[in-house]
Amino acid sequence: MELVLGYLFIFVARVTDVGMGTVRMIMVVKGKRIQAAAIGFVESIIYILAIGKVLEALDNPVNILVYATGFAAGNYVGIYIEERMALGNIIAQVMCDHNVMQLVDLLRDAGFGVTVVEGYGRTGIRHLLNVSLQRKNLSKLYNVLDTHDHKAFITVTDARSIRGGYFTSVKKK
Repeated sequence: MELVLGYLFIFVARVTDVGMGTVRMIMVVKGKRIQAAAIGFVESIIYILAIGKVLEALDNPVNILVYATGFAAGNYVGIYIEERMALGNIIAQVMCDHNVMQLVDLLRDAGFGVTVVEGYGRTGIRHLLNVSLQRKNLSKLYNVLDTHDHKAFITVTDARSIRGGYFTSVKKK
C-alpha cells in the first residue's frame, strides 16, 4: 500500500507542478511578474518533493515511469487550464467578401470595437476589419462572423497589451 501511495504522490506532484509551469509560462509571456513568481515558488517546492521521492529509490523503474507519466499528463492538464483561463487580449483580422458595413454593424452591436482598413488585394479593393478583444470572447466573435459570412478569412494573434481605443462589454446572448 505504501508503494502505491508513493507512486500516486509522484504522479500527482508531477501533474501539479508541470501544469503550474505551463500556466507560469503564460504569465511570463503576458508580463504578469508577481503571479509568475508566486506560481514558480510553489511549483519548485512540488518539483523538489517529487524528484526527491524518485531519487530515494532509483532502483525502482516504476518510480521513473510514474514520474514521466505525470510529466506528460501535467502538460495536458496545463494546456487545458490555460485554455479555460483564456487570459489576455487578442487581435482578430477579418476579411469578408460581401456586406462589410453590415458585418461592422453586427460586430459593434455585439459589443466589439472594430476598425475598418481599406486595402487592395488580388481581386481589387478589400476591407480589413481589425477587432481587438479579450481572448475569452473569441468564440462569440466567431459566432457573429459565422452568421454573417462563414467563408470569412480570419487571422488571430496575441496582443501583449492594448491601450486606448473603444472597448465595451461583449453582449451575452
